[in-house]
Amino acid sequence: MTLDLLIPFLILIILVIYLIYTRSSFEKNILTSYEEKFQEWKKHNPTTEKLEEHKELVGLIFKKGYKVEVELFNEEITSHLQKGKFSIKGR
Repeated sequence: MTLDLLIPFLILIILVIYLIYTRSSFEKNILTSYEEKFQEWKKHNPTTEKLEEHKELVGLIFKKGYKVEVELFNEEITSHLQKGKFSIKGR
C-alpha cells in the first residue's frame, strides 16, 4: 500500500525539480539576452553630459566716493582683471 502512494509522489517530486530547473535556466537566458541588448543600446545611444558653466562669486566691488575698489576672494582672478578679461553688465 505504501508503494502505491510512493510512485506518484516520486513522479511529482521529479516533475517539480524539472520545472524549477527549466525556469531558472530560462530566467538566466532572458537575463543575458536583455544584458546584451542593453550593451548594444549603450553603443548606439551614447549619453553626453552637458557641462554648463555656472557663475562663481570671486569678489566684491565697492564704491567709496569717486573711487571703485575690487575685493577678491580668489587671488587667481587678478591676472584676468589685469589682462582685461571681464565684462561689465549694468542693470
